[in-house]
Amino acid sequence: MTDENASLNWFRHAAPYINDLRGRTLVVGIPGDGLEHSNFRNLVHDLALLASLGVRLVVVHGCRAQVNRALQERGIEGRFHGNKRVTDRESLEVIKAAVGRLRFDIEAAFSQGLPDSPMARSALKVISGNLVTARPCGVLDGVDLGWTGTVRRMEVNTIEQALDQGALVLLSPLGTSLTGELFNINYLDLAAEAARVLRAEKLVLFREPAQLMLDGNPINELSIVQAEQSATRIQSKTLQCAIQACNSGIARVHLLSYCQNGSLIQELFRREGAGTMIYRDSYEVVRRARITDVGGILGLIRPLEKQGVLVRRSREKLEAEIDHFTLVEVDGTPVACAALYPIGDDSDDTSAAEIACVASHPDFRGGGRGAKLMRHLERQARAVNIRELYVLTTQTEHWFIEQGFDQVGVSDLPASRKSLYNIQRNSRILRKQLGQDGMS
Repeated sequence: MTDENASLNWFRHAAPYINDLRGRTLVVGIPGDGLEHSNFRNLVHDLALLASLGVRLVVVHGCRAQVNRALQERGIEGRFHGNKRVTDRESLEVIKAAVGRLRFDIEAAFSQGLPDSPMARSALKVISGNLVTARPCGVLDGVDLGWTGTVRRMEVNTIEQALDQGALVLLSPLGTSLTGELFNINYLDLAAEAARVLRAEKLVLFREPAQLMLDGNPINELSIVQAEQSATRIQSKTLQCAIQACNSGIARVHLLSYCQNGSLIQELFRREGAGTMIYRDSYEVVRRARITDVGGILGLIRPLEKQGVLVRRSREKLEAEIDHFTLVEVDGTPVACAALYPIGDDSDDTSAAEIACVASHPDFRGGGRGAKLMRHLERQARAVNIRELYVLTTQTEHWFIEQGFDQVGVSDLPASRKSLYNIQRNSRILRKQLGQDGMS
């Protein structure tokens, strides 16, 4: 495939994701380090692209790196209690100056519009201001946090009006109080709260590494339950923020690298993504197929039919047999399928069935979904008193053996299935005995 065709195919496959995000609110959190990285310019271009596609954008920025540097230059010691900065009057002045500079720098970055650049004719307006009301954190564990605060409320109606007009809303990590004071707010807490009160479709949190790591392995996605179980082993402030956001009702939180060019576009518009996703609801499900799934199943099995791995099925045959199929669906997209066909043979004492048309999308292999699908089919079989499963395969014999199947001969097939055996394909025959109560 040429680079041109690959780009066309990618853009076409991105269309469903674009349609899903149009008109939805996306909250993006960027740490102070990310604002200084050379890739920030590309991130600005990508955010402007999202805005042009109708995505409602709220950007929350941090400033810890800039504040730490400014405090060091002034000879002021930065103090923390846990993850919260102890903000005295002197530190607050430094924070105000750093936030002010960053806010104007960010607004300037989104004002680019040179011809022949990604920002040409974007006309994206940035709205910021006193949109966050804060209250002091007070004294924690005997430590007075001074002018460190937490979100009390947000001007949701004002923010919604700005988003309705196509503007990007910029939230800085400072909040005003009813007494006219300013309080320093952790930007991750601010991002999570913004996502909650605005009922955002997604929360995107940028950090330096691309993915969370567990036992040396990169993690593509975690359910909220898995994330909570892993939180003690994965020391990550962004993971804690993601858990907080999911528990408050946000369906998806995406952790991405601010160093990786195009990570935001890849994560939102490609199935395989570019970071780690924490999800609250059923991101991945196994379910029975419906007639509307025929197109998705054809997309999975056609490449294997062309390779001779599967016997070709017409659309009409597939529609007639759709009740036999089960799918693994990831974020609404079928990524694996298999069919369970009862084998009718009155001469046999044991009820039997054949598993056929097992296929998975290349981008989703190796994640245990095939084994999950097999376990689901076995439960289906037991529910209708099937005690033997058969598989006929030419190239995946060892995988089925790993799932507990044993190789048998043609003579071991039930009589009705034996008469249909295609000698020319010379398929290997495997069988699995199903016991009671989930035991093989």
